[in-house]
Amino acid sequence: MNIFVTGASGFIGKALIKELADRKHKVSVLQHKKAVFKESSYRVYQGDISDFSVLKKASTNAEVVFHLAASMGADQVSEREFMRINKKGTELVLKAAEEAGVKKFVHFSSAGVFGSVRQKGAVRENYPRNPISVYDRSKRAGEDAVLNFPSQKMRIMVVRPGWVYGPEDRRTFKLIKAIADKRFVFVTGEKTLQTPVYINDLIKGVLLCAERGKNGEIYHLAGKEILTVREIAEKIADALETHFPTLALPLWFIKTVTSIFENGYRVFGREAPLTRGRLAFFTHSKPLSIKKAELELGYSPEYDFRTGIQRTISWYKEKGWLNH
Repeated sequence: MNIFVTGASGFIGKALIKELADRKHKVSVLQHKKAVFKESSYRVYQGDISDFSVLKKASTNAEVVFHLAASMGADQVSEREFMRINKKGTELVLKAAEEAGVKKFVHFSSAGVFGSVRQKGAVRENYPRNPISVYDRSKRAGEDAVLNFPSQKMRIMVVRPGWVYGPEDRRTFKLIKAIADKRFVFVTGEKTLQTPVYINDLIKGVLLCAERGKNGEIYHLAGKEILTVREIAEKIADALETHFPTLALPLWFIKTVTSIFENGYRVFGREAPLTRGRLAFFTHSKPLSIKKAELELGYSPEYDFRTGIQRTISWYKEKGWLNH
């Protein structure tokens, strides 16, 4: 098939287009600013998410669009810019796909639309959304744009990934490196729940969604385990064969330090090493139920967290990211 992917230069996007190319699909990508894609197997369209003419050209002859492009949330990004990319950009990609006659549209949202889940168990797709950060509010706005889009031609689906990790992911690497170097200080998280998903499992789920997903539906794609943030960190330490710190700093102290960091770095136009967005992983629970994806898509994650993180750490070591 002919497939158009936005946000293909990110961690998830790279894994997706590689799998699509391996399956012999013809892949077109939207490239913003610097050159990233050099492989001849991808057709590259240069432009911004707000450039409708480029989006229309890239969507022409495509049967499926995977929309991953989003502003992820540097501290300096304004709410207006978040909405321009994550809401308005989504609307433009939808419109371009509709006019180009695209048959299927898969939109990547975020579990952050829930804010911080209060119930103990995993939540289903219809759990009330209560986003906390500007980024999360913009992702909810993007979801609404997709679900309310009046298409008569396209089958439109939304996926909300769990906490994604795997080889090449620089976000996970920062956590792993901090634990490996014994620079990691635990921030509460005793009761904060996450549902990790190995990148290979996520990509399989996304492709199943494009194949079998129902029009207008949302699907959670995560692993089978619900883990506390402490359990995640401890399993990483075990895979590294190192010790995990038993001391946990109180949340009020960390919030105070975070505020000082953010305000101080903002004066110099830089992003602080510790921000409220990064702190959210330790404080905002996002346990996702995958029952709907299992029943409707045939989704079945292969990797538990212990296996997935061992494979991830082995990759980092082989590539020289971590000392052996």
